[in-house]
Amino acid sequence: MELADLVRLFADSLDLAVVLTDVDLARPGPTVLYANPAFARMSGYAAEEVVGASPRLLQGPGTSREATRHLPRLLRTEGRFLGCLRNYRKGGEEYLCEIDVRPILGRDGTPQAFIAFEREVVRRRGRPSDGGTRRYRPAIGAASPLGDAAIPLFA
Repeated sequence: MELADLVRLFADSLDLAVVLTDVDLARPGPTVLYANPAFARMSGYAAEEVVGASPRLLQGPGTSREATRHLPRLLRTEGRFLGCLRNYRKGGEEYLCEIDVRPILGRDGTPQAFIAFEREVVRRRGRPSDGGTRRYRPAIGAASPLGDAAIPLFA
């Protein structure tokens, strides 16, 4: 069974957007290997339109260039990215997207793919009372499904 098929088994029914990519972080990569139906609803792009393309197709004039440079750097050095990007739907409408990207590790411990859990969020008004960790809230109720560890491909 291919990795994308395995991810499809659990991700197709989730309300949280899930995107699986290869590990090539150099431009124009990475390449999308799978995107679930929740991603299609959030972005306006059908899975067939994004598989084989780069997730960068969601970026536009309001997307922070600093954040887009920081994302691959963090994946290379720390193996994880958690942050918000201003993305653009297929129709051009911008939205804030909270993205949690983690590696899927092979038996030798090296990343075989990256999996991103994404949800649309809105910025909270006022100053966060907890030091900034709750600056955003889901646009539609959705909790983060994972803890802090990388996802091992093989147990």
